[in-house]
Amino acid sequence: GFAQTNPELMEIIIAVLVIFIGSYVQSSIGFGLAIIAAPVLFFIDPLFVPAPITLCALTLSLANAVKHWHSISFEGLKFAILGRIPGTVAGGLLLLWIDQQQLALWLGISVISAVLLSLANVVLKPTPGALLSAGFLSGFMGTSSSIGGPPMALVLQHQENDFIRANLAAFFVISCLLSLVMLSTIDRFGAEQFFLALPLLPATLVGYWVAMRTLHLISHQNLRRGSLFLCAVSGSAAIVSYWI
Repeated sequence: GFAQTNPELMEIIIAVLVIFIGSYVQSSIGFGLAIIAAPVLFFIDPLFVPAPITLCALTLSLANAVKHWHSISFEGLKFAILGRIPGTVAGGLLLLWIDQQQLALWLGISVISAVLLSLANVVLKPTPGALLSAGFLSGFMGTSSSIGGPPMALVLQHQENDFIRANLAAFFVISCLLSLVMLSTIDRFGAEQFFLALPLLPATLVGYWVAMRTLHLISHQNLRRGSLFLCAVSGSAAIVSYWI
């Protein structure tokens, strides 16, 4: 396991602020909480990743799924969820086998690859096969690092805004629950991680609340650009962290 520490007050304040920003972004474009929060929170205390961030993502996804309930397509999501199950198991096993640095490098490379694919105007249609693959990758990345958004976001990026938000939220609710079960099985989610997450949960909901009041200001084009930009930043940060 990782060294167990108690974050100082200043660190908790930074963590709360970062979660607020991540929550705002995810409520706006459908994903982004873990991408923004995981690298920063990992530097504060490795215990934050992945379980406490996954708890925040679960809280936020529930709020977003309820808000966009009518746009959820369970017919389409079933393939992604089918892929998510073996991906979750694989991600959990990966945590037992490799160190966090190797994981950071792998994650960074996979996220950057996804961005390049998208910029090359490869339009991924949300076919059963694409959703199955994205679900698997999302499970693998989400369980091992809490960053499970990019694969699903890339498959859904050309859909309508509310559809993207609704279906990513619904998918993440199930995803986060699967990941937390897997993490508790391999002893990476217990009381310690739960208490670490507690001060972050109100920040998650405040970020959501603020986003709900400013969502009408964001166009589909900006939504897509924003999501790709976030993927690029998180991928680069993960690769850089490997060499530091």
